Amino acid sequence: MAGGLAACAASPGDDDATGRGPGAGDGRPVVLTTFTVLADIARNVAGDRVRVESITKVGAEIHGYEPTPGDLRRAADADLIIDNGLGLEAWFERFVADLDVPHVVASEGVVPIPIAAGGAPPPGHDATVADDGGADDGDVPQRADDGDVPQRADDGAPPQPADDGHALNPHAWMSPTAGARYAHNIAEALAGLDPAGADTYRANAARYATELAALADHLEASVASIPRDHRLLVTCEGAFSYLARDAGLDEAYVWPVNAERQATPRRVAGVIDLVRARQVPAVFCESTVSAEPMERVAESSGAHLAGTLYVDSLSAPDGPVPSYLELLRHDVAVIVAGLAGATSLTGTTTTAPADPPAQGDAP
Repeated sequence: MAGGLAACAASPGDDDATGRGPGAGDGRPVVLTTFTVLADIARNVAGDRVRVESITKVGAEIHGYEPTPGDLRRAADADLIIDNGLGLEAWFERFVADLDVPHVVASEGVVPIPIAAGGAPPPGHDATVADDGGADDGDVPQRADDGDVPQRADDGAPPQPADDGHALNPHAWMSPTAGARYAHNIAEALAGLDPAGADTYRANAARYATELAALADHLEASVASIPRDHRLLVTCEGAFSYLARDAGLDEAYVWPVNAERQATPRRVAGVIDLVRARQVPAVFCESTVSAEPMERVAESSGAHLAGTLYVDSLSAPDGPVPSYLELLRHDVAVIVAGLAGATSLTGTTTTAPADPPAQGDAP
C-alpha cells in the first residue's frame, strides 16, 4: 500500500506560514490527516519521529467540511496525507486533486458495511445495514443475528462501493478491530515515508492493536451480560454499525449516515415502536448532531436518553474523549451502562460491567 511513498522530510526552512503552528520546520516529516481521530491513531503509531496534524479541528463535523485556503497550503507542504475513505470525506477528492502529495486510505482492508436502501440488506450481505432514506415506510433497520462478518478482506484490497450501488457506511473506526487495521495501514505508510523508523512504527502499531483487542473483548463480554431483548443500540445517526457488529447488538436510528433531515415523523415513530416492543431501557445521541428527535423517542417510549456518544471528533484535552481509545472506552461505557445498568420499562435494574482497561494497562 505504502510502497510507492518516497521519504521526504520537511525542510528546515519551513515556517508557520503554512499553518502548521509551533514547532514547524523541526526537520520531521509532516503527516496531515482529515480529522482528529485519524490524527490520534497516527500519533500513537508515529511516536516522535513524525509531526502529525489534523485538517479539521476538535468538534468539527467531518462529512460536509469545507477546506480553507490555509488547509490547502498545509496540505501542499505535507509529506503524506491520510484520509478515512469509504466516502466519509466527500470533499477530499477535490481537495487533493491538484496536489503532488502522496496519500493513503486508513480504512484499506476493512470489510465495509453497506447502507441499504429501504432498510433491507442487499443480497449476500450478513452485516449491520442502514436505511439511506430512499423509502420512508417507517421500517427500522436491525442487525442480522446469524453470523459474524470478518473485519478484513482476504485479499487485502481497498474497500470499493458495492456492485449493487449501495453506499458504504464510512464509520469503520468505531470498531476496535477495524481500528487496529487503521493502525497497521498507517504504520506501513509511515515505513514507506521514513524507512529508518519502520520497525518503530510497526512495533507501536502492534502495541496499539493489543489495547484495541482488549477493548473489543471487553465490549463483547459486557454486551453478553445484557438481556437479549435489550441488546438494541438506538442512536440518532446510523454511525455505529461497525461497533454494533463487533458487540452483537441490533441497531436502530432515526436517520442514516449524514442525513439528519431524514428524521421524519414516520421514522421517529418506527423507532419509538421498536423501543417499546423490546422494552429497551436506554437510547443515545451523538455529540455533533441535534438530540431533539431522540428526546421525542425517549419521551414517547419511556426509555432513558442515556448519554452523549462521540464519533466524528475527539474532544479538547480536558474533555471526555481526548484520544481515540478514550472515545471508544467512553462510548462503550455509556452504551453498556444505559442498556445494562439503567432501569428498564419493567422496573428491573441490572448492574453494568466494570470499566474497560485504561490506556497503558496490561490487557
